[in-house]
Amino acid sequence: MKRRTLPVAAAFAAAATLLLTACGGGDDKSGDSDKIAGADQGAEKPSASAEPPGAPAEDKPDGVDVSLPADIDLVFDWEKPKDENEAAAMDDAANFFRAIYRGVDKRTTEDAALVAYSTGDGSKYARTQIDVRLEGGWTATGTRRHYQATTRSAPNGNSVEVAFCVDSSKFYSKEVKTGKVLKGTPSITDFDYFKIIMVKLPTGDGLWQASKVYVGGKAAKCQ
Repeated sequence: MKRRTLPVAAAFAAAATLLLTACGGGDDKSGDSDKIAGADQGAEKPSASAEPPGAPAEDKPDGVDVSLPADIDLVFDWEKPKDENEAAAMDDAANFFRAIYRGVDKRTTEDAALVAYSTGDGSKYARTQIDVRLEGGWTATGTRRHYQATTRSAPNGNSVEVAFCVDSSKFYSKEVKTGKVLKGTPSITDFDYFKIIMVKLPTGDGLWQASKVYVGGKAAKCQ
């Protein structure tokens, strides 16, 4: 499937703060709070603006910069499905998480990548994940592994559920001011099971956006 390059999206206003259910492996992995589920669904087209220079082409899958610093390693250890829509939805689910941690690194909830790869509750979830780290004075560091992925298409073909495990046992919060890495005791809280509802942008660009996020913590099946 051919994907047309999109211009980088403009910044947008931050959403209202959601209630958080804290998670994270061990006692001191502050800021690992990936436990928000949401409601709204629907695709929003990113608004256009000039594309900033700097990132290599491989970090701009849709003309949007999703590059991360060297110490944030998001590993997507999964095989793409044969179905083209499901493969594209899976790719953009990965870009959704890259956008979140790019926002954490850049200290903003208004990065263009969030507009490109999220909508509705997906946007609220992403902003909440960034906000909790901004408020705590944390960034992220280490390796976060995503694996055992499955996909399931809706009958109309316009939405795809991408489900997968996450291992955060080597992924930590880091204090921005001091550079101190906050490591806790490895435990089952390092493992989560995600279901992301990806919806196709109705413009023929081949872009998919995260519209809903469901998280199951302490996921024994992911160990």
